[in-house]
Amino acid sequence: MKGCLALIFCVTVLMAGRVTAGKQTRDLILLHEDPYTMARGSELEGYCIDLLSQLSKKLGFRYKQHLVKDNRYGAMDTSGNWNGMIGEIIRGEADLAIAPLTLTAVREQFVDMTTPFMQTGISFILRKDWASEESSFSLLMAYKVLVKISPTEWAEPDTEQHSFTLLHSFWYITGSLTLQGAGPHPKAMSGRIVSAIWWLFTLLLLACYFANFNIMMRSSSKHTSIKSFEDLANQNVIDYGTVEAGATMMFFKNSNNPIYRRIYQHMERKKSFVSSMEEGVRRTQEGNFAFIGETAFLDLAVARSCKLIRSQEVTTVRGYSIAAPKGSPLVKNLTIAILQLSESGELTFLRDKWWASSCVDADESQASEALQAHDLGGLFLLLGLGLSVGLLLALLELLSRARNQAKDGKVGTTCFLFFHRNRVGEESAKQDDMDKSKA
Repeated sequence: MKGCLALIFCVTVLMAGRVTAGKQTRDLILLHEDPYTMARGSELEGYCIDLLSQLSKKLGFRYKQHLVKDNRYGAMDTSGNWNGMIGEIIRGEADLAIAPLTLTAVREQFVDMTTPFMQTGISFILRKDWASEESSFSLLMAYKVLVKISPTEWAEPDTEQHSFTLLHSFWYITGSLTLQGAGPHPKAMSGRIVSAIWWLFTLLLLACYFANFNIMMRSSSKHTSIKSFEDLANQNVIDYGTVEAGATMMFFKNSNNPIYRRIYQHMERKKSFVSSMEEGVRRTQEGNFAFIGETAFLDLAVARSCKLIRSQEVTTVRGYSIAAPKGSPLVKNLTIAILQLSESGELTFLRDKWWASSCVDADESQASEALQAHDLGGLFLLLGLGLSVGLLLALLELLSRARNQAKDGKVGTTCFLFFHRNRVGEESAKQDDMDKSKA
């Protein structure tokens, strides 16, 4: 009887201790990284914050949180000391580290890590160029305006049967394209100046187009062919790198694969390592750089920036885990809770929530960057100046002819001359129609 009472007492004490341990306040360490942990005013939000909330509800523990001091995940230096989140866990400054911590054999030797809450791998991102529609317009109406103003193009009813109309403008352009020299041609100096400026603009525009086309053909062979790590290692056009002293760098450093070894040797020789993933994405957006990292972060970068594209090759599938001190009783319970969240679809929901893409109908093809309107600003300025000079000459021709005819006593005003010409032309056209109908 006494033995049974003693056993019941021991079990009660153990259960009470377990409940007390479960409800005690845990000191958690976080790392500021989008979208895992982000500052929103005085509060924190992100994937890890939502995951932490779900785990605390399941296991019933309270927590207080702070950000890691050096903003690093954790790597061991040459003297055997750890920095970052892993270092704080080892020194007993925190009970849990919740961040995209990659589960590796080296880290597992010094801390306990749960089952991964997110699967990832290693890949790389490149900048892609997207095509934009080029606005095009015709300035054939410029010829119509000028020939209406310039008296040199006016048809004299008694001597000529036609004037330089909009239809003639189309015919003149077509004849010039076919090198046939089909008439009629502009007789006025203003029309000839506009024609010369127009063709100069066209030739320069074609030169820009073919130059850009040549760049496209070259960049197509250099960028679109980089689809794998082997392609990346076999080219020397763009530079590439990864986060210094991170798990990805250690993978390439310790790998026995000759391609991965070449990639690491290139990064070591060029000193192309970056201090953070954000810096790697920024350098990739600037161009001429490929950032090697874990697919979870790369997918986020591609979702946030439509200029980037991720390689389809993924190697060394790994996972993100929660780190705790060696022998921590929380690891087993956290592993079970993470598996329950995975089976219920909660982890998938959180992934879709924080990795939502901001690119709508983005062009996924890797094409050369198209000519933009601001790139052709000088050409359009030249065209505008030529049109302005032609218009000014047409007005001067109109005033000069009006002045000469006023001296001869033919007409009194410039406006009357202009409208009289149109009326005479219309009457001539009507007379021609009547003659044709009679015939």
